[in-house]
Amino acid sequence: MARRENPEINAGSMADIAFLLLIFFLVTTTMDVDSGIPKKLAERTNEVPPIVKEKNIFQISINRNNELLVEDEFMELKDLKDAAIKFIDNGGGIGNPMPEKEAGAACDYCKGDKDPASSDHPNKAIIAVESDRATEFGVYVSVQNELLRAYTELRNRLSQEKYGTSFTELEQAFKDSGRKNATLRKKVLDIKSSYPQIISDSEPTDVQ
Repeated sequence: MARRENPEINAGSMADIAFLLLIFFLVTTTMDVDSGIPKKLAERTNEVPPIVKEKNIFQISINRNNELLVEDEFMELKDLKDAAIKFIDNGGGIGNPMPEKEAGAACDYCKGDKDPASSDHPNKAIIAVESDRATEFGVYVSVQNELLRAYTELRNRLSQEKYGTSFTELEQAFKDSGRKNATLRKKVLDIKSSYPQIISDSEPTDVQ
């Protein structure tokens, strides 16, 4: 009796099919994108830094136990935004010259307590953040996020009062215009210069 040969399966096209499936999954799969804190790093210059009054510095420290100290007092993270707003918006003195003014003036849009022992003006208010080498990165990011929320709230309030829209919407409209609308540009710069985001980060140290 003749021996029967096993039929062969043509697998030549299997590689092509597998390759097409791989491309399909790569194209259709949603990949997580790392989020971060949008900040512009200061450029190194040879200029002598100006002398800053201690009252214009809002000191924040995060120790190795991830505890928050604000002006040397322990504070819960949920209270940081309001504390930062109170400091930035104090308006207790004269600010640096604004783009539309040749000399410094008092903050006529601030709604703070005008405490002479606190910050003079939003454009002089510096928030200094210091962290320990053992501080968890997630805690550091949370602190930065609360500070950004403080600036956003102040900018939104002023923009609503002056232009009838929040700064978030105003800035988005400017972006949607391709950053070419001169009127929107002027409004965005006005709000940003009124509440400039001044956050100073120190190198991690040993915070007790």
